[in-house]
Amino acid sequence: MKTRHLLRLLMAVPFVYSHGLQKEPRFLSGHEAMSPEDFDKLIPEIPSCALNCLTTLINTTSCIFGDLPCMCDDEEYFDAGTICVRAHCMMSEALKTMNLTQTACGRPYRDESGQYTSMNIASGVVTILLVIIRLLFKRYLSDNGQIGPDDWVIFAAIVISVPAIVINQVGLVGHGIGKDIWTLPAPELPLFAKFFFIGEVFYLVQMSLVKLSLSLFYLYVFPGPNIRRLLIGTATFNIVFGVVFVITAMTQCVPLDYYWAQYYDYPPKGRCFDLNAFAWANAGLGLAVDVWMIILPLIQIKRLNLHWKKKIGVVVMFILGTFVSIISLLRLKSVIFFAELINPTWDQWNVAWWSTMEVNIGIICTCLPTVRLILQRMFPKILSAGDEQSNDARLSRAGGTASRGETQRPTFLVELSTTTLATDARSSYKHFDN
Repeated sequence: MKTRHLLRLLMAVPFVYSHGLQKEPRFLSGHEAMSPEDFDKLIPEIPSCALNCLTTLINTTSCIFGDLPCMCDDEEYFDAGTICVRAHCMMSEALKTMNLTQTACGRPYRDESGQYTSMNIASGVVTILLVIIRLLFKRYLSDNGQIGPDDWVIFAAIVISVPAIVINQVGLVGHGIGKDIWTLPAPELPLFAKFFFIGEVFYLVQMSLVKLSLSLFYLYVFPGPNIRRLLIGTATFNIVFGVVFVITAMTQCVPLDYYWAQYYDYPPKGRCFDLNAFAWANAGLGLAVDVWMIILPLIQIKRLNLHWKKKIGVVVMFILGTFVSIISLLRLKSVIFFAELINPTWDQWNVAWWSTMEVNIGIICTCLPTVRLILQRMFPKILSAGDEQSNDARLSRAGGTASRGETQRPTFLVELSTTTLATDARSSYKHFDN
């Protein structure tokens, strides 16, 4: 098992991109291997460097060369043959061999790109529209007509979302994501690597902006000095986190273009650092920050005097927040799988899927407070339930009930709506629960 694992790790990087593969895949429509006669006709098409590997290594197995059921089911023979072919053949020859051997074994043609297309476009459009609605509402329909720092940060996130949707669709889907690597035309493969790299940088920037937006929002929510120090520290960490990982991503290969140029038949000189360690560190720390930003507000809730319906709203809000963390956890699982890739255009579908979902759902969750306000305008009797009781409680905490005809304003006001928290009367966010 250790040998097999080592062979897969050794093949994770070099067997990714190449030149010279025929444009039309040769996969059989069924799952049965070729007949011995058809395999004999296929042998002349296998590059001589690869054929030498296959015929030599067959002696280390119990199979006979040409016995396809035995050869195709022997994973150790398959892995060893892949290592040998990569070591003795050019990349184009190695990829062509993979195409022919997979055809001989009757592997089915797989294509999951359509699912990614649907998710990418649908979630991206919904996210962008929701942020636009949020900004328009804050500017023209809210009480003070102000757009806060957290709003501007999330606006920056959707400015990046527009090219990100295009990169995902034109770059990843258009160049093979969700398909087996050996079914693709060779010129597509370096392009896939380049667009995957760009998408990686976009993801890092967007997730940092989402976390920063939430940190800034919480600063308006909680006026306590201790929690504010924690939130300022969290916001600072999110900025540093984003800058460090973006810089690391931009320098993971030296020179930069070696990230995709290494997969040509005649690659330039260069090197890359441990990409798996980078992916693990980013995914793990990102998940830890998500959990931390859920815990911070939760420890403050018990100190607030709230109507029970609003306390239910708190639970709903943080359940939605944990949903983003679940998406992050699922992405972390895909990154773990990413560490053992031998078929990147197929296997990286999981990483791309969960990364896109995480970004869009994260942005959507930051817009839920505004959604609540819009719904409250539309259904005031339903969503304003419990406000009178909360107002009475706040007046009581402020020093008593106002006399008839007198307007009394508490010196310190704390409110919690169905999907958000509001801060004291001095905050520009006091209109959240009006």
